[in-house]
Amino acid sequence: MLLCDERPLVLDGLCSLLRLEDDIEVVDTACNAMQAVMHARTHVPQVVVIGLHLEETSVLDLVRQLRREPLDPAPRIIVFAMSDLDESLADVLHAGVSGLLTDDASREELAVAIRAVARGQAMLGPRIAQWLMEWFRDSTPKSPVKAGMPVGAVLTPREKEILTLTARGLSTEDIAVTLFIGTATVRTHLYRLQTKLRLKDRAQLVSFAFRAGIVDTA
Repeated sequence: MLLCDERPLVLDGLCSLLRLEDDIEVVDTACNAMQAVMHARTHVPQVVVIGLHLEETSVLDLVRQLRREPLDPAPRIIVFAMSDLDESLADVLHAGVSGLLTDDASREELAVAIRAVARGQAMLGPRIAQWLMEWFRDSTPKSPVKAGMPVGAVLTPREKEILTLTARGLSTEDIAVTLFIGTATVRTHLYRLQTKLRLKDRAQLVSFAFRAGIVDTA
């Protein structure tokens, strides 16, 4: 496995902890994205563990860089997640990580996660799993649209923006760029719209937007 974090003390501490595991070998460490990519090309590790802090780039950008590398086999990625569930965490999940842990994870939790993702499985730390459950509950609409109810009474301003842009033919990525939000956030809003409006797909969303007068034919 390969360890990535800009803090030498964190790297040293993780290396010391993982030396106690007979079946886990740290092939190298990196303090920035460039080093991480170079070491990944050299060693082709089974697992890459990325800490919260990296020089000159974000964790999300490094995950995307590693996913673009033509490594065979492609390494599985574990990220120490942020202290709260937010848009950036959702983006990290969509970028293709295999494991998420909080920065207070124990050696046992880290070792279990490394073994699991090396076997091709996914692993979430207990706190991450709890956050995701709470996020899912909060993201599920509690009441559907009632017949005759004005659209403004059930859709948030952001949902109406996304519905309008969808009806105008913008892709998920284009909507994200236009509104300066993550693509994962756009997908979440589209899911909520379909659930609230009891619609099956994007085509039905577009049809609804025109019929409801949110977007006119002009």
